[in-house]
Amino acid sequence: RLRNVIAPAPSEAAVSATGDRALFRRHGAVLGAEARALGFNTDFAPVSDLGFEASKGVLGPRTVSAEAKPTVAYVREFLAGMKSAGVLGCGKHFPGLGEGALDSHHQLPRIHKSWKRMWEEDLVPYRALRARFPFVMVAHAAYPLITGDGEPASLSKKWMTDILRKKIGYRGLILSDDLEMGGVLAAGSVEHAAVETLRAGADMFLVCHQEEMVRAAFEAVVREGERDRRFRRRIAEAAERVLRAKRRAAELKRVAPRPTEKTIARLREEIARLNQQIADQQIVKQKIERAAR
Repeated sequence: RLRNVIAPAPSEAAVSATGDRALFRRHGAVLGAEARALGFNTDFAPVSDLGFEASKGVLGPRTVSAEAKPTVAYVREFLAGMKSAGVLGCGKHFPGLGEGALDSHHQLPRIHKSWKRMWEEDLVPYRALRARFPFVMVAHAAYPLITGDGEPASLSKKWMTDILRKKIGYRGLILSDDLEMGGVLAAGSVEHAAVETLRAGADMFLVCHQEEMVRAAFEAVVREGERDRRFRRRIAEAAERVLRAKRRAAELKRVAPRPTEKTIARLREEIARLNQQIADQQIVKQKIERAAR
């Protein structure tokens, strides 16, 4: 997002292809420093989806591997790097967009995958790193073989409360992806989505572009809270979890200094060095592969 402000950073796929865990952590640290330099203490990264063939046209170089183990290894180090820069990271897109052929920004992907395969593949990063994710972002995708309906996970009590909270044991913050996206608006208005994602177990939701949609979502939540006592308790529970997380997170307790030209120049140099190191490792890897043949 900041490529035109500072410099184009390497992709998740490019860094993970090196197999160098020190570089995984450095990738998180550099992107964390970039965010922190511009005043952000949170970055909804990295992508924890598995990179199956079906989603290559959608997720592209944002995934690590079609296998869970290398994905977990990269995500663990990346989060540690971000934390070292004073920035909170995130696991996304729960429960997994790896088998989704449609872009949830525009349409609702329907992923016909069994519970057994989801548990053994897509859900592994959330199971392995449940204590390390400050946030988990829930996808606008439907999993009819698991829920029995076409409801997106971002509005699903089964996914957020029953599976993520209870079965996996996640204790951090749950938020839905942007409620302006076509994948969730296929199920109803932004007002409907804002109320139902909280009712299903989200603590927060994103509304990222249009001010009128921000206001509409907020007002819908207030109205439903005034009308429905049970929903009001759910809002209070979510708000307390958010406030508790804010009190505990050291990353949120200091204000980033105003960025200077010197800071930006240093970051550009750091990103250039990281890109060069990745390129050098790729050359070495290719030479080793050719020698092995």
